[in-house]
Amino acid sequence: MNRELDCFRQYLEYLKLSGINEVFISKDSSELPVLSELQSRYQNCRNCVLNENRIKFVYGEGSERAKLVLIGEGPGHDENVTGRPFVGRAGQLLTKMLQAIQIRREDVYITNVVKCRPPNNRNPFPDEIKACLPYLDEQLAIIKPDFLLLLGKVAASALLNMKLTLAEFRENTHQYKGIKTYVTYHPSALLRNPGWKKFAWIDLQKLRDDYNSI
Repeated sequence: MNRELDCFRQYLEYLKLSGINEVFISKDSSELPVLSELQSRYQNCRNCVLNENRIKFVYGEGSERAKLVLIGEGPGHDENVTGRPFVGRAGQLLTKMLQAIQIRREDVYITNVVKCRPPNNRNPFPDEIKACLPYLDEQLAIIKPDFLLLLGKVAASALLNMKLTLAEFRENTHQYKGIKTYVTYHPSALLRNPGWKKFAWIDLQKLRDDYNSI
């Protein structure tokens, strides 16, 4: 019991350092809050201006026991309407990318750096990323994945805090919150530039080998 209390205290301290000053406590206080409960709690977020054009808060979806979490930059039109991440053409391609390395979409967790759609699909601004990042950090603290896959330069720059080209990000693995992190192309970029799929395939194979090794 003492060990469980210590873990819970560490979890609360982690949230505080991430900028989250309130937490949702489930009916069973012996358990950490589950993501579905947190999604309901945060759906009316007003922490930045992105809420002004929001139809639905796109928190994320997938397995809470996922070994792999995929992170894009932000929701698009279809995601804003449905409240689910990566459901449009880019999402369909992402599902095929996972299938190509024998990983089922339902076995991973998929989310974005920001949870509301930026107007006209522009890149999220630094203050918007800062306002939303505690939600992502909390998700990762609950899931405790072994790997992250960052989709696109915007997500990589936001989380890894480095000014590199996508090619430079892709050259190496990285660490975010102590989690081994891969970077590859955003599926939207692959739809616009099909010739880049061969490079994304190289990234995915490296991730697959790591994923299958644990």
